[in-house]
Amino acid sequence: MILSFALMAVAAGRLQTTGAVVDAAARAGARAASLARTPEGARQAAADAVGQALAARQVRCETEPTGDPEYGSLRTDGGTLTTVTVRVSCTVPLSDLLGLDGTPGSKTLTGTFTSVLDRYRGN
Repeated sequence: MILSFALMAVAAGRLQTTGAVVDAAARAGARAASLARTPEGARQAAADAVGQALAARQVRCETEPTGDPEYGSLRTDGGTLTTVTVRVSCTVPLSDLLGLDGTPGSKTLTGTFTSVLDRYRGN
């Protein structure tokens, strides 16, 4: 009984930590995309940043993590700003989260971040 409770607490903690890594990957992807000069450059910069952020914390996704930038706008008193949003979706095997080989199942974690397009990035 106590052992199962301890394993559940460890799993919840690892799930929370991995979710934070996915959020950080979305943040890194949005910032990288906001600095790119072209939409294609933004896609590549976001994908590279997301991949690096996940790899640095050793988060392994079952499928390639998504992270295509989406553009929008934000109205402020100083005018309208262009924004770029990156949503990262990563399906993580439960065996990785629990640290127990052979654990069936997976969990999809999603992180989203919006960054203002850097107006000084050049043309």
